Amino acid sequence: MKSLYFECNFGISGDMAVAAMLDAGADKTSLLETLSTIPAEGFKVEINRVKKNGIDSCDFNVILDNSHENHDHDMEYLFGHEKHHHCHEHNHDKHHQDHTHHHEHRGMTEIAKIIDETKMQPEAKSLALKIFNIIAKAESSAHGIPIEQVHFHEVGALDSIVDVIALAVCFENLSRKFGIESVYIPSLCEGHGTVRCQHGILSVPVPAVANIAAEYGLNLSFINAQGEFITPTGAAFAAAVFTSQNLPAKFKVEKIGLGAGKRNYELPNVVRAFIIEETRTAETSDGFLNDEVIKLETNIDDCTGENLGFLTELLFENGALEADFTPCFMKKNRPAYLLTVLCKEETRAQLERLIFTHSTAIGIRRNKMERTILPRKIETIKTEWGTAKIKIVEADGLRKIYPEYESVRKISLEQNIPFDEVYRKIVSGQF
Repeated sequence: MKSLYFECNFGISGDMAVAAMLDAGADKTSLLETLSTIPAEGFKVEINRVKKNGIDSCDFNVILDNSHENHDHDMEYLFGHEKHHHCHEHNHDKHHQDHTHHHEHRGMTEIAKIIDETKMQPEAKSLALKIFNIIAKAESSAHGIPIEQVHFHEVGALDSIVDVIALAVCFENLSRKFGIESVYIPSLCEGHGTVRCQHGILSVPVPAVANIAAEYGLNLSFINAQGEFITPTGAAFAAAVFTSQNLPAKFKVEKIGLGAGKRNYELPNVVRAFIIEETRTAETSDGFLNDEVIKLETNIDDCTGENLGFLTELLFENGALEADFTPCFMKKNRPAYLLTVLCKEETRAQLERLIFTHSTAIGIRRNKMERTILPRKIETIKTEWGTAKIKIVEADGLRKIYPEYESVRKISLEQNIPFDEVYRKIVSGQF
């Protein structure tokens, strides 16, 4: 199973994560073609190589014209107040005024329209909207206003919109190219001190970042460095894509990408993206594989069917390998359901948290189990209707092809073709 691991020991921002994914293998040409369709003017994009503490890294740079410049990478604007805190206040005001321009303050309606009109894969559009919704909710909480009244400043700026679209495009491209099934982000590392933004001078982490970390259970840690290392866009991207904070015990590294930030700190302003493959499986003499899974069980007798259906969806979205309900009888002959979940150890804690949160369960039994599985890999093939993902299983003379459900469903709906017909044609390879 291929996974994506983001090492955020020196923070994370939108442009850093984009650059790391490009360096790890996301398609540069496809990204630039997509960005050229954004219905907005006033920016251009450059992708280059730079050195960060002597280490070669990829740099994704959104360059704004003078009317859109927001000085997001201007260290004197962002942190000059800390260096000159003994200066008179009017000097601070003058410095702030020198860096003030008229900016378009977009709300979610305007941003959703821009994303909808940009030509990209449906999965990428969905992820871009998800990232912005996460930020909108965090800003709503920070300012104490409804989400529909949130008008973004830094995040609604043109470069942030480009960053978010680029994040979604690169992530979708990597996922399709490598068959990514899990995303590991153990922690996000933040600096200390304060930073200047359009709301004034705020403590690090800024409220939006703190709210995102609290809402989505992101692990935060602090490094001994002054500055803002985690941006709201970076935190929202992490919240939108991560499936686990616990790395596999063993894995092979297939690709490494380094993404450089624009701010110059004492520590290297970089994010690393690893394409990894778990190596917990051991091959047997007959070509089969052995690995370990965790089985979670709990009996539930006082929860509605709608509630349990919703829980099942969440479990699969957060890494459950299997999740099912079996009718049973509990004490005093009460009819109930036995919930059984199979998962990997790295997703166990999150799935247990979901079960406790979204059901009436007050206890969960768990067992570590060994299993024998057939080797499998995910590939993307071309069909007459576009691309589709398939699972290929090969061992002991066996070869089986299983079209991925979401690919078949998407083609069936878009082409108005029966699901079974699409499935059978993909299996037969008749194109």
